[in-house]
Amino acid sequence: MSGRAFFDSNILIYLFDESSPAKQARARELFDGHGRTGQIVLSPQVLQEFYVTVTRKLARPLAGDAALAAVTHFSAYPLVPVDGSTVLRAVQLHQSASLSFWDALIIEAALEGSCQKVFSEDMQHGRRFGDLVIENPFS
Repeated sequence: MSGRAFFDSNILIYLFDESSPAKQARARELFDGHGRTGQIVLSPQVLQEFYVTVTRKLARPLAGDAALAAVTHFSAYPLVPVDGSTVLRAVQLHQSASLSFWDALIIEAALEGSCQKVFSEDMQHGRRFGDLVIENPFS
């Protein structure tokens, strides 16, 4: 595991999604490996998306106290603050790079967090933004 890695919410969600055991195992492997070396970076957006999804959209949603415990645990990792300038850069990236605004906000947070990669199932595997590369760990 080399370099800081930004984890998109979908990877965190798979840690709790019992309906996808192969993806759950891979997400655990990635999270545990990067966690041991202190290379995990997150953002408030990721925590928000995680909470909503695991409490409403999983086949077996998490109870509120379990979801709160997970968000509390994830909050201990470095969180890249999202401010007005981050949002403006995300808008510009969205307009120039054919990305959804939410994906552009993830990219901008990862860049601000000095990450070398973004783990995401939802973005184009191998796509680069400067020194930052998107990696789909399930492909």
